[in-house]
Amino acid sequence: MKKIAALTLALVSTAAFAHTGAGAHSHGFLAGFAHPFTGLDHLLAMLAVGAWSVRQPNARWLPATFVGMLLAGVATGAAGLVVPGLETGIALTVALMGVLLAVAVRLPAAASTVMIGAFALLHGNAHGHELPQAASAVGLLIASSLLVYGGNVLGRVSPALAVKASGAAIAATGVMLAV
Repeated sequence: MKKIAALTLALVSTAAFAHTGAGAHSHGFLAGFAHPFTGLDHLLAMLAVGAWSVRQPNARWLPATFVGMLLAGVATGAAGLVVPGLETGIALTVALMGVLLAVAVRLPAAASTVMIGAFALLHGNAHGHELPQAASAVGLLIASSLLVYGGNVLGRVSPALAVKASGAAIAATGVMLAV
């Protein structure tokens, strides 16, 4: 039943509304909280980070690293730092996380931490441009934490084959988002 619920959430999310290019939203906490759930790229990336981190050696800090670096990325976006090719980069992080899950790649803890941190900076930067208000950032961080730690739980309770199949689907989605 949990797998069906997770799949349903993934399928009903809409990629088109996550980064409309319309500039900053004028909403507060609720807009920030809803944002990660309304963009397929962010939803899948955060769930994948959580699920993948379960299978990494000495990686209990990966989910917290992702959320912490997401906050740093939000700060860079709110400050106006523009990352060239940001949307393509975000889509490629989704694809790469899917591949890592699909083939059950295990990396050294330092490499995992650097990679996850870089991915989070990209995602956070995009959010910082669209949700620069402090209340929005708090909502974003809470929702992102729920998704990353939810992915962590799914990674723990799901059979390895289901995690790998999910990774393949996430990778394919990331590629589709990149084109």
